[in-house]
Amino acid sequence: MFLKTITFAGAFALLGSTAIAGCGISSGNVSILSNDFPAIQAVTSAAATCAGDGVTVETNLTKDHKDIMVAALTANPAQYSSVIVSNSTLVTLMNDGLVRPLDEMVTKHGAALSKSQLITVNGKVMAVAFMANAQHLFSRTDVLEAAGVGTIPATYEDVLAAAEKIRAAGLMEYPVALNTKAGWNLAEEFVNMYMGTGADFFKSGTAEAAVNNENGVATLEMLKSLVAYSNPDYLTYDSNATQAEWEAGNLALATMWGSRGSAVLDDEGSTAEVVAGTVLSAAPTWGNGARPASTLWWDGIAISTNVSDADAEATFVAMMNGISSDVVKANNDAAVWLVDGYMPSPASAGVSGTAVGGAAPYPMLPFMGALHTALGAEITDFLQGSESAEQALADVEAAYTAAAKEQGYLN
Repeated sequence: MFLKTITFAGAFALLGSTAIAGCGISSGNVSILSNDFPAIQAVTSAAATCAGDGVTVETNLTKDHKDIMVAALTANPAQYSSVIVSNSTLVTLMNDGLVRPLDEMVTKHGAALSKSQLITVNGKVMAVAFMANAQHLFSRTDVLEAAGVGTIPATYEDVLAAAEKIRAAGLMEYPVALNTKAGWNLAEEFVNMYMGTGADFFKSGTAEAAVNNENGVATLEMLKSLVAYSNPDYLTYDSNATQAEWEAGNLALATMWGSRGSAVLDDEGSTAEVVAGTVLSAAPTWGNGARPASTLWWDGIAISTNVSDADAEATFVAMMNGISSDVVKANNDAAVWLVDGYMPSPASAGVSGTAVGGAAPYPMLPFMGALHTALGAEITDFLQGSESAEQALADVEAAYTAAAKEQGYLN
C-alpha cells in the first residue's frame, strides 16, 4: 500500500500540556520494546512505575529492536503491547497491520497531548511522538584550534580539510568517525548524505529507485573521502562504538545522533578535557547544497494490533505517564523533547540547528525500508575499493527492485 498522507507538524515548537497525575490503571499487561538510549530509558522507567495493583509492566530495550519487532508483533497475542517507533519503523509495522489506530485512546486519555505530537497517516493517529532526533556534527574545538582550524566546519568539505590538518599536525591519525557499521547504520549515512543533495530516492510518483545517478555517485565518493580519515575498522562503528571513541578522546570530528549529546557532555565516561572541548552543531552541508546532510526523525509510541483492547488501553495510559512533563523536566538534557516543560540546552543545539537549517524528515514511504536494506548490503564493496560507485549503485537498485517486486511495490 502507499501511505498517502502523513502529518507531523510543529515538531520543534514547545507544546502545551500538563503532567498526568498518577497512572489511573487498575489492570492490564504492559510490555514495551524499544531502542536503548537515555531518553527512552527515562520514558520506559516512568511507564514502569505504573506496575502494581493488577498491572504488570515489562520492558525490552535493545539496539536489535528493529530486527525482532515484526516477528514479535506478528504473534497473536503479540509479544509486546507497545513498540517505541520512529519514521521508518512505524511504516514497517503499518505495512503488515501490526499497530492499531490510536484516535479513541487519544480522545480518552490524551488531553495532555498537542496535535503536533500526533503522527497521522491517512487520517488516523498511528503514533504519538515525544522526541525529535537527527544526526549532526560533534567537534573538539580544542583539537581544531591546535591544528590551526579557526572555525567549526559548516560543510563536509570543511570537515575533510580540518581532518587533513589534524592528521598533518600529528594530533590524530584517525580524527573522523561516522556510524558506518555495515548494514542499517551505513545505509543511514548514505541516506543522510544523499538528502544533502536535495535529490529524490525514487522516480516521481513511483516506487522505482533512482539513486544510480550523479548525486548517488557523489554521495558515495564523499563517504569514501570521510572514512579515509576514520579508523580502518569503520565498518564496525555503530552509535555505541562512536560514542565510546569520542569519550576516550580519540576523535575530533564525528557525525552522531543528537540523542547521544547529553551522554557525551555529562561528567561520566570521559575526561574534563574532552567534555570542555566538545561542541554540538548542525549537520554540515556539502557540494554547494543548502540542505544539511541529515534526516529529521521522531521517536514515538505505537500500540500493537494483536493484544487485547484492555491491554492496549493500559499500555497507552502507562506510556502517557512515561512522557509526562514531569518526566521531561527531570530528564531535560536527554533529548529534544516534544513535550511541555522542555528547555533547550547545549546537548540539543545540533538537532535544533539541523532542523532550522532545513533538513528534511526521513522519507516515510512503505518501500523506503527495502531501499535502505539494499544500500546497507551493497555499498561496502565500493568503500573497500573492490568496485566502482556506478556498479555499487547498480547493485543497490537491482537488490531493491527484487525486494520491491517481492513485496508488491513494483510489478
